[in-house]
Formats: sequence, structure tokens, C-alpha cells
Amino acid sequence: MTFDRLTFDPNIMGGRACIRGMRITVAQVVNLVANGMTTAEIIRDYPYLEEEDVRQALRYAAQLAEEEVHPLPAG
Repeated sequence: MTFDRLTFDPNIMGGRACIRGMRITVAQVVNLVANGMTTAEIIRDYPYLEEEDVRQALRYAAQLAEEEVHPLPAG
């Protein structure tokens, strides 16, 4: 899976995952969706975003959530 619309630049938003080099992070987009905004509403409020930007932000977040955590054995 590729994320060609996501950028990681230490000079933009501290290197966090951003949409196409802009100052809007994946976390911001995911938070908007989590709080009930539709893709159409997000694009209305952020007209420089495109549907594919929102889709890739959500796919990236979903991929991060798939990460496996292996706790250390007790003792």
C-alpha cells in the first residue's frame, strides 16, 4: 500500500505525517472524521484537500492501528 499523498518533513509540523506537504496532519483529518465530519464536509471546510487525501489519511491510520504489540514476559 502506498501513501503518495502523505509527507514526512521535519520542517513541517515537526515531521508528523502531513497531507501533501501542507500544514494539515493525518491526525487532524482522522480527528475530523472521528468527530462525525463526512469527507464532503471536510473538503468544504478545507478546500485545498481532496477526497483521496482523506482516504489515504484514514488508510494510514488504519495501518498504524494494525501494529502488533508484544508485551515483555513478567518477572
